[in-house]
Amino acid sequence: MTQYLILLAQKHESFRKAELEALAELEHVSVDLSSHDDNVPLLYVTLDCEEDARKLIRRSILARSIFEIWGRGNSLNTLHEDVKQRTRHLWQKYKHVSFKFDIISYQGSRTKEEQREIIESFSYVDFDGPIRMRNPEEIFTIIEEYTCTTDFVPRNESRELNDICFGRFIASSQRDIIDQYDLKKRKYIGTTSFDAELALISSNIGLAAPGKIVYDPFAGTGSFLVAASHFGAMAIGSDIDGRQIRGTAKSNITTNYSQYNITSQFLDTFVCDFTHNPLRPSFRLDAIICDPPYGVREGLKVLGSRNAERYAEKLPTRLENGDLSHLRPDYIPPKKPYHFDALLDDLLFFAADHLVDNGRLCCWMPTANEDYGELHIPMHPDMNLISNCVQEFSKWSRRLLTYTRRPRDCTSSLRPITKSTRIYKEQFRDKYFRGFSKAKDHESVE
Repeated sequence: MTQYLILLAQKHESFRKAELEALAELEHVSVDLSSHDDNVPLLYVTLDCEEDARKLIRRSILARSIFEIWGRGNSLNTLHEDVKQRTRHLWQKYKHVSFKFDIISYQGSRTKEEQREIIESFSYVDFDGPIRMRNPEEIFTIIEEYTCTTDFVPRNESRELNDICFGRFIASSQRDIIDQYDLKKRKYIGTTSFDAELALISSNIGLAAPGKIVYDPFAGTGSFLVAASHFGAMAIGSDIDGRQIRGTAKSNITTNYSQYNITSQFLDTFVCDFTHNPLRPSFRLDAIICDPPYGVREGLKVLGSRNAERYAEKLPTRLENGDLSHLRPDYIPPKKPYHFDALLDDLLFFAADHLVDNGRLCCWMPTANEDYGELHIPMHPDMNLISNCVQEFSKWSRRLLTYTRRPRDCTSSLRPITKSTRIYKEQFRDKYFRGFSKAKDHESVE
């Protein structure tokens, strides 16, 4: 067993552990991530071999790189002692390779002169190979972590070295693809197109991979479909709004697939009301990854009419000439309001019916910061909630809820009780538009 250091991105901190756990499961890598701290971008782990380190990091979005630890201490002197004791037998192996040294500091910095002195202090490893600043065979890195002792003096004057390690660079992640999939560069987008980085993270947590079928029932312009297909999954999507599915004569979802050269991973899209989904009951999915409509940017509706009799009088099923009204080219099906709580409830039941055993449902849910509680998270007896990652805004947040489908030989068909969830979620849209100001008397719930 060898110790490694994962250098994490300082963004979406609550998602980092969930993503790494998902990738470890996907790559069959045994790793303990219990030491992860949302406040620190350095994560020490122990792995069986270098190949496991490469597999764990190779498709991560929220990790940057991984290093094999050659030594660690709380000062430069203790670091040198640990390097000599731990890795002396490795020096000869890298004696003649080209190399370079880097220094990474967290919550602190060093001058060029200090960096040079630190690098030269490792002269005892006696590397004879050429120093190459571009494309060296090996990169050796000193990584420092500082803590600030006070907020009232300049940062570098109040810093205190907390941890320092010396490691050999092993591999980088796929974080650089965020720019490639940036919505600003995408040919087909809409008002509800989902952020590319979070779509890729959602696909990692959803275990999108070659040989798997991923479905987005609220596909829109296909953000999650494209992200899942980037990782090799076959993608299928649907939406009640046929205009977004069809796109225009110049651009649509398939345009995006062509842009990223992943058209072979696209199965199809279709127009449907999620509550009347045409997928046959026996159709199995490996993952469902979606961002259900909150009823904020777009109205939340399903097919139907508030007053079926009045609608039938306005547009009868069969016209005077005998034609069916829904076959007319100008026919617009009626829609009725649909509460977000009912949508999540139906989504959980759909996932329980269609996911393979241990398949994953990753769905986003908005919450108001002022009154969020665990009871607001929808549950289902056949679905196990494994992570709850949050992206915070000023007065509200959106959460990526990840469930796994329990094996069918140990599940229940009982319908969960969702009354408290319904009351909470029905108010989110109202709270959003009033700016999350204090609730009025009529909003109190017994």
